[in-house]
Amino acid sequence: MTMTIDDKAIILFDGVCNLCSGAVQFILRNDPKGIFRFASLQSDIGQKLLEQHNIPTDNISTIVLIEGGRSYTRSTAALRIARRLRGAWPMAYAAILIPAPLRNLGYAFVARNRYRWFGKTEHCMLPKPEFKQRFLD
Repeated sequence: MTMTIDDKAIILFDGVCNLCSGAVQFILRNDPKGIFRFASLQSDIGQKLLEQHNIPTDNISTIVLIEGGRSYTRSTAALRIARRLRGAWPMAYAAILIPAPLRNLGYAFVARNRYRWFGKTEHCMLPKPEFKQRFLD
């Protein structure tokens, strides 16, 4: 069974990572059109979407963007998200011209150290009531 969730882009994130939760809050504030919907990588729907896109379900060290039926991970996902935010953030998409292996070196460094630098929580974040409809159950 293939899951389809309208035409919105879906961001899968590490639900216990403080850096990742902060990034979700940042995206929510800078996405007034409501383009993005969210689910944690650890959730049932997150796990199903990972399987559907042939991404290992135990890989919680990357952000995943599902958009237009395709999935993107690591720096490519982050840049594709930035290009759809308000303000100057779309200009960051120019970094897509840097080869992915080089971009992903920096991404991997931060991902490896995110818990040490930013900490983690015991439970996935709870969205503010005004954003609850943007989170997939």
